[in-house]
This record gives sequence, structure tokens and C-alpha cells, in this order.
Amino acid sequence: MAVAFPPYTMALSKVQRLYDACDVVFSSPAAAPTLGEIRWLQKILDGVEAEDVGIDDGEKPTSPSSSSDDELSPKSGRALLPARAFTRITYVHLHQCDDFSIGVFCFPAGATLPLHDHPEMVVLSKLLYGSVRVRSYDWVAEPPPSAAGRKCGLARAVAADEVRRAPCEASVLFPRSGGNLHAFTAVTPCAILDVLTPPYSEEQGRPSTYFTDVPIPSLPGFAFLEETDLPEDFSVAGAPYLGPELTVDMDDDDDDYEDYDE
Repeated sequence: MAVAFPPYTMALSKVQRLYDACDVVFSSPAAAPTLGEIRWLQKILDGVEAEDVGIDDGEKPTSPSSSSDDELSPKSGRALLPARAFTRITYVHLHQCDDFSIGVFCFPAGATLPLHDHPEMVVLSKLLYGSVRVRSYDWVAEPPPSAAGRKCGLARAVAADEVRRAPCEASVLFPRSGGNLHAFTAVTPCAILDVLTPPYSEEQGRPSTYFTDVPIPSLPGFAFLEETDLPEDFSVAGAPYLGPELTVDMDDDDDDYEDYDE
């Protein structure tokens, strides 16, 4: 069953409501979140727009009086990160604790986030603006490491070069379904708001692993995936969060977050 906020929370920013909902659902010592709770979070994500996380989606005309790279939110007068300023993939960090993380990936047109997995994780994603091409897979069976110590095996295609255009509903992937291994290529400048639970952690055995995929002509809808190194020329920049102030549970530890290199 979905959880309901008390009426006074409706006055909170959308980002605060998202954080509070994630804290309720993911910080519980109980078992994994229920499907009802996941659907509740998806509905909250559906209501979030780029401006709500401090980003200008590029759709509004630039103010002629603006003398900086930042735009101003017409709702709050708060500075916004301009979409046109993202010349490479950029990550805007909102929050991370042991239980979940919230952040936004911003893409210039043509940029690609290589095929990667989300080990034992649930991921909710909302395309905030623009269009993105998605390629995703699920393992047919969890593959053991090869003789070289790398994962490889047969995977079923979930999305084969599917183009998603904003506005669209938030999506969700699970540890073994929904496209746990995926790649993004920006068709136009775009941004994706992600909620990960639990977040990546080398110490906890949840590293980010990258793969190459080779389609199997004799088996349509399937491909052979093999672990690979991240391309040396691939990098993700970091940008400050300029959205509404986020009040977090003091028990949440955000100190372990490491900024992406500029």
C-alpha cells in the first residue's frame, strides 16, 4: 500500500517531498520496498520538472538583461543551471546516504553514457527534458566471472534503441528485471533525475561495471554481454545543486559522496 503524506507536506518543495518519501521507503529496516511504495515514488517523480531541481531546460527564452550564465527561475527568482552550458555529461548531486542517492545527469546532444549495470539495486528515473535513446538488457541468468575474472553471459534485450521524449512517465528497473543494464545516448540536450537504492558502493560489493554488447543474429532479442573497461576518454563533470534547500535526516551521512571531477 502506498504511503500518504500529512496535508502540511504539500507546502514543501517537490525535491523535499521526493527526499522525504525516499527516506520513508528506503530507510526502513524492513524488507525491500513494496510495489505500491515504488509506484508512489514514481508518481512523485512524475511531478518533478527541471526547474524544481535548479536546472533551466532551455525551453524558456533567455532574459536579455541576464549578465551571467545562470538563468533565473520565474517561480522563485533562484538561479538555474542553464541546459545550454552542459558541453559534456554532468552530474548534479542532491543527496547520498547508505540507503539511497538522488542526482541528475545532464547530457549535451550526442553524448553517451556507456552500457553499465546496477547490482542489487532499484533505480527510478525521470526524463526532465529533451530526448534520449535507451538500450537496456537483463541477464538471462546471473553470470559467473569468466576465467579472466570478468562478467560475461547471455542477456535479453528490454529496450532496443528506444527513444524517450519528455514529458514521459518515470521508469523503474529492478535487480533482475526492467533493464538493469542500460546505456543512454542523448538525441537532444536532456537531463535524467535518478533515485538509486541502495547507491553504488565498492565496499558493499556494488561497483559500477561497464559492458560491451554483441547481438546474436540467430537469436533475435538477445545479445552476448562482456565486462569491459570504461573508455579512457569518458568523464563526467560535477555541477552544484541550485534547487530549493534540502532538509535531510541528521542520521543520513552525506560525507562519503565523492564529487565527479570537473
